[in-house]
Amino acid sequence: MPGLSRRDALKFGSAVVAGTTFPYGATTGAIDGKADPVKPRSVAAVVTVYRHNSHADVILTKILEGWKHDGGPGPALKLASLYVDQFPKDDIARTMCKKHDVPIFDSIEKAVTGGGRTIPVDGVLSIGEHGDYPSNKLGQQLYPRQRFFKEITDAFEKCGRVVPVFNDKHLGPPWGEAKWMYDRAVKMKVPIMAGSSLPVGFRSHKIEVPMGSEIESAVGIGYSGLDVYGFHALDCYQSFVERRRNAEKGVKWVQFLQGPAMWKAVDDGVVAKDLLEAAYDVVPKSGKKGMREDEKAALFLFEYTDGFRGAQFMLNSVSRSAVAVKLKGATLPVATGFEERAEPRYPHFAYLLKAIEAMIHTGRPSYPVERTLLSSGILDRALTSRSQDGKKLDTPELAIAYKPVDYPYAPEPDLLAPPTK
Repeated sequence: MPGLSRRDALKFGSAVVAGTTFPYGATTGAIDGKADPVKPRSVAAVVTVYRHNSHADVILTKILEGWKHDGGPGPALKLASLYVDQFPKDDIARTMCKKHDVPIFDSIEKAVTGGGRTIPVDGVLSIGEHGDYPSNKLGQQLYPRQRFFKEITDAFEKCGRVVPVFNDKHLGPPWGEAKWMYDRAVKMKVPIMAGSSLPVGFRSHKIEVPMGSEIESAVGIGYSGLDVYGFHALDCYQSFVERRRNAEKGVKWVQFLQGPAMWKAVDDGVVAKDLLEAAYDVVPKSGKKGMREDEKAALFLFEYTDGFRGAQFMLNSVSRSAVAVKLKGATLPVATGFEERAEPRYPHFAYLLKAIEAMIHTGRPSYPVERTLLSSGILDRALTSRSQDGKKLDTPELAIAYKPVDYPYAPEPDLLAPPTK
C-alpha cells in the first residue's frame, strides 16, 4: 500500500481480520465488549456519471466492494438503487450494478422510492460531479446538484417521509441554487451534509488548533481550476478558521485579486507574508513557475463579520492545498497540507464516506452543512468579483452563522469501528 503507514494500512484492513471474513457492506467494532457486525442501512444514489475514478466510483464502489474496492470490509451501508444521469462510453454503472444486483432506475423519484410509493431507504447520496455539463460565464461547471436535490426532496414530499441526504462537494454551484437547496432542506427538515473529502482526509503535518482558539490570521493555498478546486481549498480553509473564538457568523465582503494587485496585498501586509510562505513550504510543487512568476495566480480576499481577514490563494506552482494558521502568542505559524492519496483507491473518500455512514445511521449530520454553504458562497462571490474586474462585493447574504464541531480527520475515525450512536 504505497504512501500508507502501517497504522493506516491496518485501519483499511484486509478481507480477513482476526480470522473472520466480513461480507461486503459490513463494518465491525466493539459493541458491549463484543465484536459484532452492524446491520447495514440502505441508501439510494443519484449520480451524474459512474466511471472509473469518478466521484461515484470512489464513493459507491466502497459501499459495494469495501474500503479498498477489493471485497474487504466496508461501511455499514447497502446500495439499494441508483439513478445515473449520463452514460459515457467508459460507464461502469451497468457492470457494477449487474454484479451486485442493484437496480438502475430511469428517474430520480423511482431511485429514491425503489419504484414504489414510499421511501424505503435510510438515506440518499447525491453525487453531482464529473460528466458532460456546460459552464457559465463565471467559469462554474453547471452540475445538476439543485435539480438532483429538488427531485429527491419532491419524492420525500410526495411520499411523506424525509431521510438524510449527502450532497457531494459544494452546493449550487451558483449561489442562487446553493441557497435554494439550503432553504429547502431547512423548510423540509431534511438532515443534509455536503462538502469536500479533503477536510476529513489525510494531512501532511499534524497541527493543533483547538476549538475556540484565538487565531490571529490564516492563509490558504489551493491549486488547479478556480471553481473545481477553489471549493476544495475554501472548504479546507473554513474547516480551520471556523475553530476561532466565537466563530462562525459569516462573511461581509469578498474580492478577487490577480497580478500586481494581489502581490501588493501581500507586500503591504494585508495578507500575512509569513503565513503564505509557511503554507507554500508544506505542499509539493508542480515544477511550473514560482508564485510571483505565475500570471494565473489568484487570491480570494474576504472579511468575516467579526473582522477576521480571509485569504485563499490559487496557485499553479503547487499541486496540493494547504493552510497556515497563526495563533495568539505563538512565535511562528503552523501549517499543514491536505493529501490526496491515490491508493488504495483514493482513501480520503473513505473518511468522507465514514462521516456519511454516521449520518445515515444516526439521522444527524456529522458536521454542519452551513460550512459548505459559506464556502460555496465565498467561491461564487469571488468568481463574480473576477467577472467585474476585481470589484469588492458586499455580501450580506453570506452572514451565515453556525456552530462548528470538532470532527476528526484521517486516520481517525477507525474505518472498522461501528457508526457513531
